[in-house]
Amino acid sequence: MISVGIVEDDEEIRKGIQDYLNRQKGFSCSHAYGSVESLLVNLNNALPHVLIMDLGLPGMSGIDGMRIIKQRYPEIDLVVFSVYNDPKKIFDSLCAGATGYLLKNTPLDEIKSGIELLVNGGSPMSPQIARKVIEFFTPRNKREAESPLSAKEKEIVIGLVDGLSYKLIADRLNISIETVRFHIKNIYRKLHVHGKAEVISKSLRGEI
Repeated sequence: MISVGIVEDDEEIRKGIQDYLNRQKGFSCSHAYGSVESLLVNLNNALPHVLIMDLGLPGMSGIDGMRIIKQRYPEIDLVVFSVYNDPKKIFDSLCAGATGYLLKNTPLDEIKSGIELLVNGGSPMSPQIARKVIEFFTPRNKREAESPLSAKEKEIVIGLVDGLSYKLIADRLNISIETVRFHIKNIYRKLHVHGKAEVISKSLRGEI
């Protein structure tokens, strides 16, 4: 059972997503709040696996809230759910701990599949948004000149930024999952990072 929480100040949107997820097999959505403050007061030992976060909230912002939630409950996966699609909001959200970013015009069935992708090791994020951020933050010639990664490792990083699971990256590059894991270990070593989110953040900052 995938437990999902929502922080969204628009009651109609919040209730619509909650009701939809509660009707889906293998999903439950018992945490639904209109502000970060309400969420923090009501979270207990039954933590959700995934938390869908709006950014423009009354009181504490979604980005500030994600920093606190990730510090207190690092096991919770955070997915932004916002009208904002500018690179800075996306970048700040990833730095705050988000592992996905969905726009508010995302259909309900795609929200569900995005959550499933997340719990299976992917990152539900529009490839177009991710690439726009890369273009915004990264001078191409500098990235190519200074990158410590091989051409294959760069392709794998693109797969991570596109939100693909290891299996989908393997399918895209026509290699085995074990080969993907081998390359990712080398990527972590070369970039001096410990996880996928750090690789994505470095890519969006133009450090790869």
